[in-house]
Amino acid sequence: MPAETTTDAATDAVHAAWRADSARLVGALTRMTRDVELAADLAQDALVAALEQWPVTGVPENPTAWLMTTAKRRGIDHFRRADNLRRKVTELEAAVRGEEAQVPDLESQVDHIEDDVLRLVFLSCHPSLTADSRVALTLRLVGGLTTAEIARALLTSESTVGQRISRAKRTLAKAGATFELPTGQERTDRLDDVMAVVYLIFNEGYTATAGDDWMRPDLALEATRLARMLASLAPDEPEVLGLQALLELQGSRVRARLSPTGEPVLLEDQDRSQWDRLMIRRGLAALARASTLAASGTPVGRYFLQASIAAEHARAATAADTDWVRIASLYDVLAGAAPGPVVEVNRAVAHGRAYGPSAGLDVLAAVDPADLSDSPLVPSVRGDLLEREGSYANAAAAFEVAASLTRNEGERALLERRAAECRLRLAE
Repeated sequence: MPAETTTDAATDAVHAAWRADSARLVGALTRMTRDVELAADLAQDALVAALEQWPVTGVPENPTAWLMTTAKRRGIDHFRRADNLRRKVTELEAAVRGEEAQVPDLESQVDHIEDDVLRLVFLSCHPSLTADSRVALTLRLVGGLTTAEIARALLTSESTVGQRISRAKRTLAKAGATFELPTGQERTDRLDDVMAVVYLIFNEGYTATAGDDWMRPDLALEATRLARMLASLAPDEPEVLGLQALLELQGSRVRARLSPTGEPVLLEDQDRSQWDRLMIRRGLAALARASTLAASGTPVGRYFLQASIAAEHARAATAADTDWVRIASLYDVLAGAAPGPVVEVNRAVAHGRAYGPSAGLDVLAAVDPADLSDSPLVPSVRGDLLEREGSYANAAAAFEVAASLTRNEGERALLERRAAECRLRLAE
């Protein structure tokens, strides 16, 4: 019916505006109120008002400007009710009078607004917060996801997510966290934390650690959107560009990572015609910009190197065309720049492809079993290398160990299938 269609269209417009610009709204409001919890509440109030009014009055010409104006006015009302904050009322009223004329055209304030978003990203990853809290708060304030969406993405309850977010806001207030951009070494350290959170969100979506699904694409795409935003806000940071490139290039494979029946498909078996060419172009362009900055002397690190590895896969028309020698050399550099057991396991894969399974097994043998004792990563890679070597009995046993360790049902099915295939090869 027409009324329902109008309501649906208005609701869709509200949600579209929120997802596109919630970070700008909360960032601008935090700058004005100096209170991230209040800013988030005011933005939510404006969202609720839009859901109530737009189906009746119609979608405004500039939805984001409407949300911003409504939130600011509600901020004024809030401060009017607090006698000890009357000074802020005057400041906010002046801000609204001075800005409302420009609000319909937010592009004229883009530098200011984007600075607000960058501040919000850094605030969400304040060192006083735990890793779990940083992820939840970033998805909430910067990603614009609802508590229910975050709970589904992280495979936890809404109450748990709500508690993490509330606790994070209280922690920020107690720590006296400011909305100003950190400088010097503090900024460098915090930027590393920001990128680590975005990368963690992507990885959880790209290969879920638990649950029934092999992937949660919406979460991976949200992380990629955050990486694009961060790259637009810090365009002279090669590691930020490297992170964007890495997520674009890996994210381009999402459609090809599942068969038509929903089964996981490994990289070498994927139909590369399903890879997202636009994301590949974006990723290679970001990597090229990072390379230009690196050539001028700006240091690079793990994200740039991982993106360079992902680019080798993206450039290969077929799996057989992959330059594994180049990838192995990049992993050798990465192992020096960002040493760790996961890097070593991936280096074993690369050396196994470049120089033969025994070379990969030699690299894998140096990984301390205690470092990844509860992860299926080491036994699954060992199984792969042993299978390529023709040691089918040992490969099957390794795949079975890996299957017993994973908490992801899709990965378990894949590992059990590979173990069964190795058993069949033995029977031939």
